[in-house]
Amino acid sequence: MSRLFDCILADATVVNEDGAGERDIGVLDGKIAEIGDLRSASAGERLDCRGLHILPGVIDSHVHFREPGLTHKEDLETGSRAAALGGVTAVFEMPNTDPPTTSAKALADKVARATGRMHCDFAFWVGGTYENIAEISELERLPGAAGIKVFMGSSTGKLLTPDDAGVLAILKATRRRAAFHSEDEARLNERKNLRVAGDPSSHPVWRDEIVALRCTERLIRLARQARAQVHVLHVSTREEIPLLQGAKDVASCEATSHHLTLSADDYVRLGTKLQMNPPVRGAEHREGIWRALAQGVIDVIGSDHAPHTLEEKARPYPESPSGMTGVQTLVPIMLDHVAAGRLTLQRLVDLTSAGPARLFGVVGKGRIAAGYDADFTIVDLKRRETIRDSWIASRCGWTPYDGREVVGWPVGTFVRGRRVMWEGEIVTPAQGAAVRFA
Repeated sequence: MSRLFDCILADATVVNEDGAGERDIGVLDGKIAEIGDLRSASAGERLDCRGLHILPGVIDSHVHFREPGLTHKEDLETGSRAAALGGVTAVFEMPNTDPPTTSAKALADKVARATGRMHCDFAFWVGGTYENIAEISELERLPGAAGIKVFMGSSTGKLLTPDDAGVLAILKATRRRAAFHSEDEARLNERKNLRVAGDPSSHPVWRDEIVALRCTERLIRLARQARAQVHVLHVSTREEIPLLQGAKDVASCEATSHHLTLSADDYVRLGTKLQMNPPVRGAEHREGIWRALAQGVIDVIGSDHAPHTLEEKARPYPESPSGMTGVQTLVPIMLDHVAAGRLTLQRLVDLTSAGPARLFGVVGKGRIAAGYDADFTIVDLKRRETIRDSWIASRCGWTPYDGREVVGWPVGTFVRGRRVMWEGEIVTPAQGAAVRFA
């Protein structure tokens, strides 16, 4: 009997945890139904993927889409459009919106805003604060919740829990892995006088490596005391790596594409467009993070997509806000590193698909396997493109990589069996749904 599928992705090189090989993928009812030789099978659509690589759908577990309250910079539709155009199939969005996502009501509001309006699937981090400690064990298990996110150092927005007592209380209430912005608030306040007006290159002088190191040391100690699992976001210093290497019993960690790609030398060219929290630092820190990635210390790669308008970025430092776009450029920038030999394609798959699914307990995503969601990031490893501001779908319309030539490009995005993006165009209406967690 001839097998019948909704869609067959034919003659691709499929990349998974078991390596890469030429296979067909049969999709039925939004799920992966069969992998193998499907030349004799029938389908409503047969998509020729010859010469292309199919990766498990990329999960960006660190984005800021600014809705509600800051939608002049970004909203859930524009941010997810950028994600889909860049080959990203699911995102975890951060809580520092206005109002912040710190209650069941605020989370439900975001899920309602996103459902059927976002172009990719989604989950939302819930902010951990002094005020909601008693509810954290319930909040982290609500539908659409990625877990608890804590700001130990101040960044964009009003969420801040800087002291050990507050962090420990939050950790004792968690059962899932909690994510942390790890910068020491006391040292940030002590060093504010080191900011030089009009000079964004003084940003990493103010927010120096000790700011990050001191906070990560505290966080690991508190996690062990609480017997909790933590996730250190956007590691930016080489000094933190030995700590994290020795703390795998309690801590996972994330590197970002900008901390792996840019350096303090780029402040001359980019000015405040390079301004991020934690900062982009000297090249020695970038190389330290690459070494950590090669040694397996880094667990995931995220974009920390954090858009601001060009007008806001044009304010003189330090009045300028920290943040840059990244969700749309995550895949092409990292594929370019693959082309340059800095990491393998299989390792990239683990960092952007299997890794996030494993760390955060995502159900049915992160692998190309029968029964899993048919989420695919389809890429052309040989394609040369130049990233341009005009390609960026984010409402703010700019990227720090404008003019950068890359080798490797996303050509297709499938979310639960639907072809969302193909060859740079959104080709189906938005049907995003909440990510499910174990």
